[in-house]
Amino acid sequence: MKAKNNGNPEIHTWEMQEIVLEAKNEYENFYTDVTCWVDLEGPDFSKRIYGFWNGDNVYIVRIVATKAGLWTWKSGSNQPTDNGLNNNTGAFNAIDWTENEKEQNPNRRGFVKQTENGHALEYTDGTPFFMIGDTWLAGSTWRLPFRNATTQKDYVPGPGIGFEDAINYRDNQGYNSVSMIATFPNWEADNYPSTYADSSGIFLRNAWEKFGYDVSNMKGTDASGGLSYWGTFTSKNMRDEYGNLPFNMSDKHKGVSNFDYINPEYFKSLDKKMAFLSEQGFVTLLETVRRDAGPSWNAYFDFNESFARYVQYLISRYGAYNFIFSGIHLDWIPKEFSLTANQFNEALTYHLEKYGPMPFGQIHTTLIDRSTYKAFGHDKDCPWLTMHSVGNKPRDHRVSSAIDTLFNLNPPYPAINFEPYYTGWNHSINKPNGERPPANSARDNYFARAQMYGSVLSGALSGHVHGTAAYDITTIGEPEGVRPHFWEALKYDSGSVMQHLNTFMLSEGKKYQNLEPARKYVNPNKSSGSPEMGLDGWSYMMRTPKKDFALLYFENQSVLPELIDFTPNVFYSLTWFNPLSGIWGNSISIKTNKKGVLKLLEFPDKQNPSITDWALKIMQTTK
Repeated sequence: MKAKNNGNPEIHTWEMQEIVLEAKNEYENFYTDVTCWVDLEGPDFSKRIYGFWNGDNVYIVRIVATKAGLWTWKSGSNQPTDNGLNNNTGAFNAIDWTENEKEQNPNRRGFVKQTENGHALEYTDGTPFFMIGDTWLAGSTWRLPFRNATTQKDYVPGPGIGFEDAINYRDNQGYNSVSMIATFPNWEADNYPSTYADSSGIFLRNAWEKFGYDVSNMKGTDASGGLSYWGTFTSKNMRDEYGNLPFNMSDKHKGVSNFDYINPEYFKSLDKKMAFLSEQGFVTLLETVRRDAGPSWNAYFDFNESFARYVQYLISRYGAYNFIFSGIHLDWIPKEFSLTANQFNEALTYHLEKYGPMPFGQIHTTLIDRSTYKAFGHDKDCPWLTMHSVGNKPRDHRVSSAIDTLFNLNPPYPAINFEPYYTGWNHSINKPNGERPPANSARDNYFARAQMYGSVLSGALSGHVHGTAAYDITTIGEPEGVRPHFWEALKYDSGSVMQHLNTFMLSEGKKYQNLEPARKYVNPNKSSGSPEMGLDGWSYMMRTPKKDFALLYFENQSVLPELIDFTPNVFYSLTWFNPLSGIWGNSISIKTNKKGVLKLLEFPDKQNPSITDWALKIMQTTK
């Protein structure tokens, strides 16, 4: 930072800054005994920003300036006699980035927020943000190591892949987000199964399996007396690159993390990844923890208080980055391996009441089983939630109605599908209409595209998150089991075509943000016999209220429809788009009849029903 004439440091807006506080007193537990903060004042801003313990006697408060101008801060804590934590002050001047600098990194445009109509996302300066994300749930751990090394621009994924390599590869394909779970407590490659309960019947984990592990001396059992819920395999190790765990292990309860004693060294490793993502212009979806930590957390600790402190630790540590926060990875809500949605809702509401909302207005959501609305309700039912989602089940046409329901809630919230179809995953919930095609086959990749376009054009205008079976990041020295190696799944064709979804949706700039579900005006909108539990034969449309702009998607085996309730007797320009290649066709002009009906002449493949999937843009014209 350089100093201006008034002696205050000069920084850029939206650039993370650290205020370091050193405690003078000794504490039995620096994590739970101390809550510290700075009261931050600036142009149109006055808020308390909480800090986090970073080891030894050091606390850090991370802040950003949201507007250009003079900013001041004063520190405080719940320990009024600690002179190191209280009454420290400072000031700095914030300046704006140039437009050229914003082009280099869109995070300089400000943090992602709801659009004015509540249905989509944008940066603070109003530039659209359409999430093009990938699912790397274990990317926070050693499985995708941060190497602090540059990568080749034309890098092709292979064994030994590092975090920077993977980000560079997806960046070249137009991605702007990855999803990661911050920690995996109680997970270890040990002598216990991937899923097991302790002697009190409390399940300690429901982890992803470490295949190929010698299980001859396996100790634990599940509730049925077998070795493991999923089979005779132990858990994947989810430490950081240096072998650190996120929490100390409990002395009282074997195999249980001591959720009241956090390990800052683990998070110093995650810091490097979060900073790198920010520098590359990515908006990370960061999740607190997977739901299988809930049963032991609730059984042996004051869950609401302890979980809220952990949630706040993550928010304090990463809340000065442009990220989307997920309060819980609730991919499944089984009785044994999770707490209920109501219990998580209660804990996250407790956190909100104690610490307040996201520090700089970031989005708070969750990855979910089925629908956040079904799990938590809406608005005052779950006051911490600011973006809805669907995911995990169902992975077929039925998700469309769930998204449509979210779109029509009042007040409106953005929505997204966080766990759609996963290419290469042989699992019962990942078989549209019971079909399991070979990994990375044309059919496998088609299912992913159908979920991309079908989800967004059902009303999930926040964007889309891609997924493969390698979400657990099986790495060198581990057999694949039922999930491929990460570097192989990165090269699936389904991942490379995500960028075309962005091209299609943003082809008219911000105009997509005003689209509304209009599938009922596609006649017919599904072919005869197309199954609700499949991903063939359905057609989707969203259209603006003025009926001057529409985007459509036709699945494989769709029938040629009439489009009704457009403006009568006017010309529309129709332009076909190939979701597989990202190539636009030539525009044709068609005039509606006196009833406002647009008659499509043919699919680009000249087949009816179609033999592949197609997208279509319609714009009202003067001729």
